[in-house]
Amino acid sequence: MATEINALIQALRDFARERDWEPFHSPKNLASALSVEAAELLENFQWLTEAQSRQLSIDQRAAVAAEAADVLLYLLQLCDQTGIDLLDAARQKMVVNAKKYPVDRSRGNSKKSGDW
Repeated sequence: MATEINALIQALRDFARERDWEPFHSPKNLASALSVEAAELLENFQWLTEAQSRQLSIDQRAAVAAEAADVLLYLLQLCDQTGIDLLDAARQKMVVNAKKYPVDRSRGNSKKSGDW
């Protein structure tokens, strides 16, 4: 998977370079764009019930996939610009979350760790 992610990051670099977009891809701008795309992803679920959100139509699923891809692409660009190894950061966060949310206290419970 790391190889595929690295290839995707390189493709994003090439895409931006070909269009002379690198000057616009500051961490601040990429984080802003990421936030906008995350909101567009959320928009696909606005007004759906929990059940409806689990049973998307083919068109709804395609729309969610397109927005999820935008989120991923901006996140990869942001991490590339800031020198963050996203897979390593995710692994580290999983370790932190395992400590913060032990199975015996978290199973079937949606409360945040500070709310116990």
